[in-house]
Amino acid sequence: MAIPISELQSLSPTAVIELYKLELNTLLHGSNQVFLFHAGCNQINQSIIWQNESYDKYPIIAEGFEFTGQGTLPRPTLTISNMFGFVSGLIQDTNAVTSKNDLAGAKFTRRRTLASSLDNINFKDGVNIFGTPNNNELPQEIYFIDRKATENRDIVQFECVSSLELQGVK
Repeated sequence: MAIPISELQSLSPTAVIELYKLELNTLLHGSNQVFLFHAGCNQINQSIIWQNESYDKYPIIAEGFEFTGQGTLPRPTLTISNMFGFVSGLIQDTNAVTSKNDLAGAKFTRRRTLASSLDNINFKDGVNIFGTPNNNELPQEIYFIDRKATENRDIVQFECVSSLELQGVK
């Protein structure tokens, strides 16, 4: 995994594509399901294939990833659409295994790559018009869901923490 610094510093870099991975833990959540998705930004209104994995378009806002160097680690928030009660259903299934868990402990990974790195299958005529597909990406940011902040019929919002801030970890 190379970091695409040279392209980011060029006069016309391609779009940064954010991809998200949510991993459940069998002991905590009763399942080891993995969900791959993207927010559908950058005019991509379909699943994104990258490194032969399909990231589905799903409404999400992930914010608060800033590193300030001022002592505290970022605590990003994830606001996920609760379309058709999908996230509430996941929470119910999890709570049946671990009471009041609300997906706490689920691993959330933010991956960022450039449009020039995406697989050819994402483009018309099967050719990446921005460059040659590759595995280049910025460093992965890994967090864990700490708590559910909000749940209603429209959205579910979670607060995440780094592995250093997980409860019970020394």
